[in-house]
Amino acid sequence: MEQIAAALGDGARWRIVELLAERPRSVGELAELTGLRQPQTTKHLQTLARAGLVTVFPLGQRRVYAVEAAPLKDFEGCLGALIATIEANEGERDVLARYQAAIGADTEAAKQDRWADGRMFSFDRLLVAQRADVWRHWIEPGLLASWWAPPSMTVTDCVIEPWPGGRAVLDYRDAEGRYRSAGEVRAATEPGHLEFDLSVLDAKGEVFFTGHYDLNFTEAPGGTRLRLDLRVTETTVEAVPFIAGIETGWGQVLDNLAARLTQEKDRTT
Repeated sequence: MEQIAAALGDGARWRIVELLAERPRSVGELAELTGLRQPQTTKHLQTLARAGLVTVFPLGQRRVYAVEAAPLKDFEGCLGALIATIEANEGERDVLARYQAAIGADTEAAKQDRWADGRMFSFDRLLVAQRADVWRHWIEPGLLASWWAPPSMTVTDCVIEPWPGGRAVLDYRDAEGRYRSAGEVRAATEPGHLEFDLSVLDAKGEVFFTGHYDLNFTEAPGGTRLRLDLRVTETTVEAVPFIAGIETGWGQVLDNLAARLTQEKDRTT
């Protein structure tokens, strides 16, 4: 497929294939119709032949070329599968568009530090798991790391210690850098309530902003209802992309948690 794509990626070769799709043609005729010199046309035809897209028929002193449909049908199938994958995941592109719009709106508001202090966010999810299982996914480091960080990231530290004064840390990295948040647990009552602060830090350890998280886990028909309330303080001007991404980001994170719990339930039933 790569060889076919490379062969078709040249405008002159694409035109040659279009002409051959109408009927077989000689090198001289193709050169005349494309405006290329005959040696150039021959080189393009050789490239197309190596990719299996054309076949040459030596007829005395003439060399006539015909296009092959089978490789193009295979290529069509690959393109169709690629398009289907894109369409199935088009929501990811929509997320980026919403995030970009939110950054633009918040940039207008962020004229000085503390610009977003007191802003509130709330999330409510019904999760198909018992309260004890949902609780474990918040306080056991291995389970927490499996859904909290973006899937493309490498987690280096991820913990919420379920007691007052316990650590709250999310530390992960990718090829572009390291992302660290750190704070402290304020309250923990297993398996119903968890409260913690978490500050997003820059490379020097300075605070971009602090989030105050209040989670309640309530038994509900079909599983557990999770209510997450988040209030932000200590916001800096530089915090714009972080604040703008909270609603979308936490929506995705909780989707990850819901998917993880559903997978575990399916494995045990």
